[in-house]
Amino acid sequence: MIRNVTPVDAQALIEKEGYRYVDVRTEEEFEAGHPAGAVNIPVLIAGIGPNPDFVPVVSAVFEPDTPLVLGCGSGGRSMRAAEILSR
Repeated sequence: MIRNVTPVDAQALIEKEGYRYVDVRTEEEFEAGHPAGAVNIPVLIAGIGPNPDFVPVVSAVFEPDTPLVLGCGSGGRSMRAAEILSR
């Protein structure tokens, strides 16, 4: 199930319900600053397009039943990432 949540709601999911935070921004954006405990798995590769390794890396890092919060700068990439993972 995909749902939009506010940053405050996302923090509550992480702290109280055991969700993991996946930052789907580029490595450069991630290195410029990110929430504590975030895992960076870019959904897009700057200048190239979709990251062909996105799903395999997410699958290698997290068990299939791990609840995830996906985040980016404005919500577009995280929604795209959620749609990709939901397939």
